[in-house]
Amino acid sequence: MIKREVYMQRIRPFIDKDLVKILTGIRRCGKSVMLELIKEELVQRGIGTERFISVNFEDRENQRLCTVDALHQYVSEKIETISGKAYLFFDEIQEVEAWEKCVNSLRVKFDVDIYITGSNANLLSGEFATYLAGRYVAFTIYPFSFIEFSEIYRTVDEQANESEVFKQYVLYGGMPFLSNLNYQPEPCAQYLQDVYNSVVLKDIVKRNNIRDVDFLERIITYVFANVGKTFSATSISKYFKSENRSISPETVLNYIRACEDAFLFYRANRQNLVGKKLLAVSEKYYIADHGLREAVYGKNNRDIEIVLENIVYMELLKRGYSVTVGKIGEHEVDFVAEKHGEIVYIQVAYLLASASTVEREFGALKAIDDNFPKYVVTMDEFDMSRDGIRHMNIREFLLKA
Repeated sequence: MIKREVYMQRIRPFIDKDLVKILTGIRRCGKSVMLELIKEELVQRGIGTERFISVNFEDRENQRLCTVDALHQYVSEKIETISGKAYLFFDEIQEVEAWEKCVNSLRVKFDVDIYITGSNANLLSGEFATYLAGRYVAFTIYPFSFIEFSEIYRTVDEQANESEVFKQYVLYGGMPFLSNLNYQPEPCAQYLQDVYNSVVLKDIVKRNNIRDVDFLERIITYVFANVGKTFSATSISKYFKSENRSISPETVLNYIRACEDAFLFYRANRQNLVGKKLLAVSEKYYIADHGLREAVYGKNNRDIEIVLENIVYMELLKRGYSVTVGKIGEHEVDFVAEKHGEIVYIQVAYLLASASTVEREFGALKAIDDNFPKYVVTMDEFDMSRDGIRHMNIREFLLKA
């Protein structure tokens, strides 16, 4: 089991603090493993496992606990038998309707430290915000980064070099369970297809009462095909109209938002770098895990440039950056990544194979008049840095902790 220290470093300061710890992210990204890692941390601090109360709400045996009253009574009775602080671990808590009422009551009534996971962004809105305002801290968990993938992949193939490992990462993505399948093509494809179906049916269709599943899947396929390209709900609506299928821009937007809530897609807003204002039209979308794209849509190797862009975007999120797409004059900067007031500008391309490509990628960054770091990230093996702009091979960039 990979320790996922990048997340533990963020969670560790809040252990034993009077804040509900919420771990969110796409289904099967490793949230349950994070709960186990937190338990390990607690044991190392001398906390006995008899003080742990764990409930996985996707386990059919726990269906009876998926109401506020039943869960509250069950946990309360357990807590009464524990001497000292109790540690509560609730996995996939969105299965419990109005769960926030139960969690808040337990927090107020008992001496507890609470950790919960969920696969829907709405955990952090609505009623939840009312009941636990200022009393929670949230962490987004993502599929494996390339560093994590490399570590686990080499337990399967010790002889693989860095380049070979990256080729596998492009195809398989970072879903943690794939290591249990030894990265065999057919089982991995089947597993990723099943993950996709589970996300669509459980976290999108069921949770949002979507009736036209066929249209939803067509929209998802459209986004898969157009990762990293600017488009709008109106342009998608027009696209389907050209195929004699009618759907309103509002419905398209609602379907895409439902996918965002399920952490299948992430939206990158566009920012005017001169006025520092967000632009209200034509966002870009990226996929939580590019391995899902390969399993459902295919063509990752053929569409390598947009897959590389997706990998870099998700890597920046994993490193804790907020990310926008930059616009300066006629130029577009793929990513403007900001964290704690520090900014990094990044261009992503497949290869710098022509003078025009070099000019396009470096020219956009040269137009930015500040001293923050600027990178061009590609598959090239030779360093083509110039004009104060750093050129890096994508493997080097991803392995740079």
